[in-house]
Amino acid sequence: MKICQICAVDFSLYHMLLPLMKGMRDAGHEVVGVCSDGPLVEKIRAEGFRVETIEIERSLNLLSHTKSFNNLIRFFKNENFDLVHTHTPVASLIARFAARAAGVPRIAYTAHGFYFHENMPTMKKNVFIGLEWLAGRFTDTLFTQAQEDAETAKKHKLCKNGTIVAIGNGIDVNKFYPASPKSYRKALRTELGARDEETVILMVGRLVREKGYVELIEAMKKVNATLWIVGDRLESDHASNIDDAMAQAKSDEKLKKRIRFLGYRDDVNQIMRAADIFTLPSHREGMPRSIIEAMMTGLPVVATNIRGSREEVDDGKTGILVPVNEPAKLSDALCKLVNSPKLRESMGSASRERALALYDEQKIIKTQLKTLNLS
Repeated sequence: MKICQICAVDFSLYHMLLPLMKGMRDAGHEVVGVCSDGPLVEKIRAEGFRVETIEIERSLNLLSHTKSFNNLIRFFKNENFDLVHTHTPVASLIARFAARAAGVPRIAYTAHGFYFHENMPTMKKNVFIGLEWLAGRFTDTLFTQAQEDAETAKKHKLCKNGTIVAIGNGIDVNKFYPASPKSYRKALRTELGARDEETVILMVGRLVREKGYVELIEAMKKVNATLWIVGDRLESDHASNIDDAMAQAKSDEKLKKRIRFLGYRDDVNQIMRAADIFTLPSHREGMPRSIIEAMMTGLPVVATNIRGSREEVDDGKTGILVPVNEPAKLSDALCKLVNSPKLRESMGSASRERALALYDEQKIIKTQLKTLNLS
């Protein structure tokens, strides 16, 4: 079977879809990746995959996607794919319409987190639900990562024939695991400039406001710990930036001693092994991989009580859930873990057990292959 895996940017294709592409190839299928051009495209090609670059903006102005839509129709017609599998909100919307116009026989869509969410104004939310419903008329299989999203999809009939499956999310268990022995962890911390007695909080995510950075930086004024921030801002990001908060973090006498911006890193698994606590105070998520990575590494997690995150974090057992956009509550939760090494240890162990049971990426890939009759 000839399969197209398509998303908006190379970052998503490389970091999110490459394991699935490998799983489909191992099952005997021809897999072609499609995304906008970017520096990670060559890394995917180095894995033996053909990748075609078609510009897909992440803008929500649908009129701006006319060129992309027409290019995709021509591409799908020329390639004669048996299955087009779409990912990321904007690319999935355009690609599903284009695939249907090109006569692609099967269309699958993985919602890594619907663009609409509970904290969005009702009118705006309904517009995006309507767009998902419309594209759902051309969708044969709808995967969601969060169970909550699957229930939402069923409620709003976002897939024409009702084939809606919550697959969860997964990571490579051979890449994310606790540091052992302790001397190895100490070497990692020394390399990153952390003293033995420091408590290190880690945050991983794009440098945009919806990830909760503004609240986190405010919360750190009352947390006696070091915060490592791993992430960068993608050129294609349209979400609000955090320039003001970053400037404050770098100029405030107390904050600049506590917060380190590490930028984009390709050794996040190593950095997690050197940290003590993980936090992700996002405003919206799908099924965040970073939380699963932290859990698999044996870290307790402080996250916001939103879809996806609340499915991953067992509140009070593997971490602490806090309300969205409330820096005081975020600060209290972080302080609770900073001040209790035993609580960090017990929650971290429980996190690891939960992650191993639920979030092995090979299990997730097998579920998708079976559902799509590709195994």
